[in-house]
Amino acid sequence: MKFAYAPAPESRATAAVAPRHGLFIDGEFREAADGAVFPTISPASEEVLSEVARGGAEDVDAAVRAARAAFPAWSALPGSERAKYLFRIARLVQERSRELAVLESLDNGKPIRESRDVDLPLVAAHFFYYAGWADKLAHAGYGPDPRPLGVAAQVIPWNFPLLMLAWKVAPALATGNTVVLKPAETTPLTALRFAEICRQAGLPPGVVNIVTGDGAAGAALVAHPDVDKVAFTGSTEVGREIARTLAGTRTKLTLELGGKAANIVFDDAPLDQAVEGIVGGIFFNQGHVCCAGSRLLVQESVADEVLDALKRRMATLRVGDPLDKNTDVGAINSAAQLARIRELAESGEAEGAERWSPACELPETGFWFVPTLFTGVTQAHRIAREEIFGPVLSVLTFRTPEEAVAKANNTPYGLSAGIWTEKGSRMLWMAGRLRAGVIWSNTFNKFDPASPFGGYQESGYGREGGRHGLEAYLDV
Repeated sequence: MKFAYAPAPESRATAAVAPRHGLFIDGEFREAADGAVFPTISPASEEVLSEVARGGAEDVDAAVRAARAAFPAWSALPGSERAKYLFRIARLVQERSRELAVLESLDNGKPIRESRDVDLPLVAAHFFYYAGWADKLAHAGYGPDPRPLGVAAQVIPWNFPLLMLAWKVAPALATGNTVVLKPAETTPLTALRFAEICRQAGLPPGVVNIVTGDGAAGAALVAHPDVDKVAFTGSTEVGREIARTLAGTRTKLTLELGGKAANIVFDDAPLDQAVEGIVGGIFFNQGHVCCAGSRLLVQESVADEVLDALKRRMATLRVGDPLDKNTDVGAINSAAQLARIRELAESGEAEGAERWSPACELPETGFWFVPTLFTGVTQAHRIAREEIFGPVLSVLTFRTPEEAVAKANNTPYGLSAGIWTEKGSRMLWMAGRLRAGVIWSNTFNKFDPASPFGGYQESGYGREGGRHGLEAYLDV
């Protein structure tokens, strides 16, 4: 007899959502200059959560001017004083972590277990980590007296709204820069709640400014002539456009873009552990992960065994209400993203790959996609070449390590990869040949604020996290 899961919902009351939200500029919330607003909705229910101010070029200019005015005093503070603010922010994130996790799951669609147990601990950890660097910059390897750049324009995606904010804001503040941040249009609420935390921490007005809006606001921010640094995480297409915009200027740029990571399983791998890593690598956060292990490369001799075990494990995944603590796979972030996933999955079938999904009853409202894998995939298939950014896994096979390297590197991306084997020498041999910025061995999707993250080729350039993440915000 199978035991049924009882509902285990997290209370929405933990994160009360105001009916209207303004822009956060110079320490105050305000309406957009033209009064424009847009709705942010829950992807799990399609209900409107709040109306949010739609910032435009005039609002971006006001935010940049506020950041510029705040820069002299903020950058002149001793590092130990800036560190106090970052420590305060980190502690407030911890104190309000339940509220922030619920709000993230409501606005984004990700399971509460991931918001609560992955995102929020990492958000606090990044602020703690960079608070520790604030008074030690002279020892970071960038000269005896590294200086901040000035105003940092930061544009973040919708897949990890609060975590991507922490990745960018924490090192910028630690190094003495001021910030104008533009969150994704579909997930603005935790960034605006973070603005409340900045005020609660006593952060001086203008040091952090948050402008919500669509792509036009992001474009205006990136192109603003008084911005010294642009940090962007998002699609490769938008990253190219930003690079073109900034070409020939003195604005410093870092890009963290798309990926099509290979998760490589050898015949001597701990297969049960590998299956868990495969599931976590592609179905974590509904596959909305730039470094997701979306291409599974399995050695031929164990391919059937791995696929059988993988299908059994996928059949246990629970898809549904993101606020239920039993949920493994939540809602797709938006109708547009769901349409993209469906189109690419249909192309896989049309090109001859074999599609499989476990039996799964989906909610009647919201944006949902059943965890899916494709076998019989070749390197010519679109599902093996294009970033799907959803819970879709393409399975290929290989015979030798050399073939595994060739197939893994057969992509314009270069963000991450995973290697599963019991041989340390093979791990190192493979890692030295894979063209990827982050390589995991016998694990996947593990992050630490002390470890740098970034890619090559069409996955962007520059590094976030660790000592390396300081360089992007210093005049070196």
